Amino acid sequence: MQRLYRSSRDKMISGVCGGLGEYFGIDPTLLRLAWAALALFSFGTFLVLYVIAAVIIPYEGSRP
Repeated sequence: MQRLYRSSRDKMISGVCGGLGEYFGIDPTLLRLAWAALALFSFGTFLVLYVIAAVIIPYEGSRP
């Protein structure tokens, strides 16, 4: 069973988009662009969701 982790290899800020890209098999750059666009057009809602995801999603290599 595959688990969702923040990436330690493919990260720009905290590894959330890198981890989501690995989990879903999507290029993390596309996720970063989409997340940035959504953050702008949602008046910061997706920025808050990114911070929440960075806190909730465990770091790759941490114990389950």
